[in-house]
Amino acid sequence: MTHSPPNTPTPPLPQRRLVVGCGALGMRVARRWLEAGDRVWGTTRDRPETLAAAGLEPIVATLGSGPLPPLPEVDTVFWAVGFDRRNGLSPHDLHVNGLTHLLDALPAPRRVILSSSTGVWSGGDGEVVHEQTPANPSRPSAEALLAAEAVLQAHPAGPGVALRFAGLYGPERLPRLDDLAAGHELAVDPESWLNLIHLDDAATVVCCVADAERVAPLYVVSDGTPLRRGEWYARLASLSGSPTPRFVPPSPTGRGGNKKADASLLFSQIRPPLEHPNALEALTDLMRSHS
Repeated sequence: MTHSPPNTPTPPLPQRRLVVGCGALGMRVARRWLEAGDRVWGTTRDRPETLAAAGLEPIVATLGSGPLPPLPEVDTVFWAVGFDRRNGLSPHDLHVNGLTHLLDALPAPRRVILSSSTGVWSGGDGEVVHEQTPANPSRPSAEALLAAEAVLQAHPAGPGVALRFAGLYGPERLPRLDDLAAGHELAVDPESWLNLIHLDDAATVVCCVADAERVAPLYVVSDGTPLRRGEWYARLASLSGSPTPRFVPPSPTGRGGNKKADASLLFSQIRPPLEHPNALEALTDLMRSHS
């Protein structure tokens, strides 16, 4: 898929950025901003030395519980917090209460970007979903993300931008690879639709949205090329030397559902330059470097 040049004017340098949640996606975004000469802060519960070594200014904070330390005045905030059961918080505590406390404590930023998920649309029978499609979350994590989107739109620090990401994959994120290698049955419908975006392209989208002159409050984010789950797992198994995948019926509230994510609004308004518009082709390169 060919897209037009990005809607991303070069901002005056340096910008001041805050990444909340420095995982696989958050760190990719932080590195892009550092490479551009920006000043970047990042939150962490317990590894400030890791962030400092990468060039970020660490803020030690436990999101969703307890008071926050003093926060810097920044131009851009990217909320990229992943749910972690080890911290003892519910998804609502983390995404809704945590985001609310952060927005309350921040000096007014120019733009807040929330990492959400296409998981707010559950189930489905292969229909196309886009920004106007009513959400119907069936999992607590998806319910919390939808509530967090509402918090961002209503808060004085908003309205901000919610990015509903399709499934993220990349060098350190190839879900179910271990299950395939072990020959485990996969509780997925091989004929259902899978929507994906490479982690590097997801970081590109965030950076483009951060600096775009005009943005909508919500974007569906995928590579624009839905594929069948059976195709993905068959290719992953073949490339990794794993047994042929075996499938069993998923639970009604299983991850993913069966839908085709329509990212047309993102491509028409923001025009991010994607390096990996086809996940099956990207997977071949990934596994070649993985081996």
